[in-house]
Amino acid sequence: MDTYSIFREIADSWVLLAMFLFFVLTVLWVFRPGSRELHKDAANAPFRHENQPAQDIEEARQ
Repeated sequence: MDTYSIFREIADSWVLLAMFLFFVLTVLWVFRPGSRELHKDAANAPFRHENQPAQDIEEARQ
């Protein structure tokens, strides 16, 4: 059996299974209990300084 066929069989079975498990674990991690506040904070990040714009780097150093 040549190298290509061996790698092809591995990719068709074990790598596919590993990618599927990674996907399922990622979805479970995102929707885990207690992560709602983290997601809300990330979603509102562009609006944090809406009322008072952030200072320039030069102004913050002074």
